Amino acid sequence: MAGLTLRSVRKNFGEAEIIKSVDLDVEHGEFVVFVGPSGCGKSTLLRMLAGLENITEGSIAIDGRDVTGMLPLERGVAMVFQSYALYPHMSVEDNIGFGLKIAHVPRPERQQRVLEAARVLQLEPYLKRKPKALSGGQRQRVAIGRAIVKSPKIFLFDEPLSNLDAELRVQMRLEIAALHQRLGATMIYVTHDQVEAMTLADKIVVLRAGRIEQVGRPIDLYENPDNLFVAGFIGSPKMNFIAATVSSVADGKATIAAPTLGQAVLTVPLRRNTTRPGDEVTLGFRPEHSELAADGGFAGTVQVVEQLGSVSYVYAHAEGGAPVTIEQRRLSGLRPGEALRFTLETDRLFLFDKAGERL
Repeated sequence: MAGLTLRSVRKNFGEAEIIKSVDLDVEHGEFVVFVGPSGCGKSTLLRMLAGLENITEGSIAIDGRDVTGMLPLERGVAMVFQSYALYPHMSVEDNIGFGLKIAHVPRPERQQRVLEAARVLQLEPYLKRKPKALSGGQRQRVAIGRAIVKSPKIFLFDEPLSNLDAELRVQMRLEIAALHQRLGATMIYVTHDQVEAMTLADKIVVLRAGRIEQVGRPIDLYENPDNLFVAGFIGSPKMNFIAATVSSVADGKATIAAPTLGQAVLTVPLRRNTTRPGDEVTLGFRPEHSELAADGGFAGTVQVVEQLGSVSYVYAHAEGGAPVTIEQRRLSGLRPGEALRFTLETDRLFLFDKAGERL
């Protein structure tokens, strides 16, 4: 196992700055997920760790050793790409062991390592098959096996499940999580899918426009986002955001008015007291922190109901016009066009200032 340290890492392509002074520490054996929208720099950052992209400034250390100028083969990492990149004319056994063969590993040792990887990945029955005789999930396991046999210090995954259908994605997520537990290896995983990030990661690194927005455990990012971007990116369906104005501030709480939500005023606890009466802010609340009510609270009109079996999501317009999503922990009998009322859990509300920082 190995730890990873990045210090002031930058990457420019010509005049365009793609990675902007990234600092990051990854502990031994951690499963860390880089997540963010397309174009945020997460795959570029992963390729820099692998040595496939040179860095413009800064340093990268693996297991305490500076690898900034080293070739990929010298870094002790193994990368699994979005594309399986298997040799179609080779068997599963030969595909897994090909890198070892190129490295002139003796045949007996090569066979032993291939068989061990196949056992871990439950590929033993398929070792003599060609890739065309495998399912998509099995092909991805072969690609992972090719990385395992190298006994790397760090595994790097670049959106490895993007080519799989929804059911296989769920299955492979579970298999990768189980693999991490069995190997105890340090793993860095890139995805744009925040559900993958939440289910796999020990630690999530949220990136936007080449910068780290927040680093932390999945539950910490979900319950205590530092800013509007993280609050909106982590969680599905996304957090509701409502324009509001501060009416007063006292005792670590702000009283706000949100006309697009309704006429009532709300009192919201503050994490940092830097707001003043009259400030424009954004109120945030997650769908599960709102509840349909017979009376009181806020009025609205149903637009769409998404029935998912054990849970329903009601997409509505509040009486003031704001779009809101309300979670209901059962099938909903509501229909588009119907009136509803809903309440909010006042101790689970968030406030963000005009710059998008958490208040």
